[in-house]
Amino acid sequence: MKVLVIDAIAKEGIAYLAERGFEVEQVSSKIPRGELFERIAGYEAIITRSSTTVNAEFLGHARRLRFLGRAGVGVDNIDVDACSRQGVVVANAPYGNVVSAAEHTVGMLLALVRKIPSAHEALKRLEWDRGIYGSELFRKTAGVIGLGKVGSRVAARLRAFDMDVLVYDPYIPEGRARDLGVRLTDLQTLLTQADIVTVHVPLSDETENMLAAREIALMKPGVRIVNCARGGIVSEPDLLAALESGHVAGAAVDVWTEEPPVSPLVMRLVQHPRVVVTPHLGANTQEAQVNVAVDVARQLVAFRDGELLEHAVNVPVGDRESMAELRPFVALAEILGRFCLQLEKDNVERVEVDVAGLVARRDPELIGRAVLKGLLDGVTAQAVNLVNARLVAVERGLEVVIRTDEAAPSGYTNLVTVTTQAGVGRKIIAGTVFDGAPRIVRLRDLHIEFIPEGHVLVLSYEDRPGMVGKIGSILGRHNVNIASMHVGRRTKRGRAIVVLLLDEDVPPEVLEEVSKAVEADFARVIRLEA
Repeated sequence: MKVLVIDAIAKEGIAYLAERGFEVEQVSSKIPRGELFERIAGYEAIITRSSTTVNAEFLGHARRLRFLGRAGVGVDNIDVDACSRQGVVVANAPYGNVVSAAEHTVGMLLALVRKIPSAHEALKRLEWDRGIYGSELFRKTAGVIGLGKVGSRVAARLRAFDMDVLVYDPYIPEGRARDLGVRLTDLQTLLTQADIVTVHVPLSDETENMLAAREIALMKPGVRIVNCARGGIVSEPDLLAALESGHVAGAAVDVWTEEPPVSPLVMRLVQHPRVVVTPHLGANTQEAQVNVAVDVARQLVAFRDGELLEHAVNVPVGDRESMAELRPFVALAEILGRFCLQLEKDNVERVEVDVAGLVARRDPELIGRAVLKGLLDGVTAQAVNLVNARLVAVERGLEVVIRTDEAAPSGYTNLVTVTTQAGVGRKIIAGTVFDGAPRIVRLRDLHIEFIPEGHVLVLSYEDRPGMVGKIGSILGRHNVNIASMHVGRRTKRGRAIVVLLLDEDVPPEVLEEVSKAVEADFARVIRLEA
């Protein structure tokens, strides 16, 4: 098989492929786009890095392409959906640089607390200044936000400094934290108790500006903040304001919303005297570059040999006819997983997927993986898909059980039930497919039927007169329109679950107002928009 490498990767990756019979050619990503398009036409496999944009136009000139490897983690430069539509498998190397990223984080932290950059610059100017005093990490409290591949390694290294390590990660079981010798806690506790806060989460709608003015104000005066994850997780304007007010003693930043910085605000943050900075170097070690090159080469070999790709980031749209029957149930399962993710705010330790009815004869494993995709995608830096969902679950310490029963419960031809367990608490949700569309038919122990879409408000309270009116009045006052309402209950005036499908999102303060008005024991807004 002929392979085109666009941009340079470590020679070890090239050698790995050559030793296994691949014909490898290399080309610079800086050549004219038209010339590049001419080169890619004859290749079944291409390996690239972040500087090459792979979009529909690119793929239109690579009609023979079957495998696209990204020598690194991020796939921001790749239109993964377009690759899927063309049947191109996209694989990356998500583990190759995690040690480098973790070590860079610790190095930035040490440089910050010991004021190494300023001492270095002073001595370079031949100024012998021994009046520079830093701080120890010994017996301080570190707050690690995100206990994934990088965050867990950072936590382990901070424990070696005899630090008390607090961790916030709502998607990690308690047992995983115990194994690392750290304490799992809520975000507010972490922010109020930590002397040092470091973030290790992916950038998403949920995590953008995760640490902004409100969160920074909760931190101790003199706190130090480290961001070597992604630009935008820590609000740059609010961090700059907190540095200038003195509330934040210092920051170490490797990643930026602008790379390179161009706006006056970001440049002020870069040049602030109490900020240690690097230009997104977390993965830039010789070892990491070798690792990602060899890892993506291994994925290509596995692809050629017909083996499972552990780090595929997509599932190509292939035989549509064979998937026609399962596709609605795969879509349902992913929705159930996304619902569970937002329904259960505690740390899920176990997921049970029960597939019942005729669909149980097909591919229950695929349905189970779809549940995991919905449950885990977006909470890890690595994209989660039907190929790697099981592996990601294992890595995060999540116990998964998939069961089948060809006899569906009375009233249903097929039923998919998902049970999540967090500590002693269990939450249950079940759904089926009617006329090709997914429907939820059970929440907790109550039967309730609705089509899951858009913004879904779920409330549980003791049913009594006037409750629906209160809910409608509050939402109406805040210009939130109710599209439909569904109620599940066992007895008159007993405990009820109310589901409202809404045309607009519900801000946290409005949700709190509704919850108090009906004395709800459970209130969540589930966001299911794509």
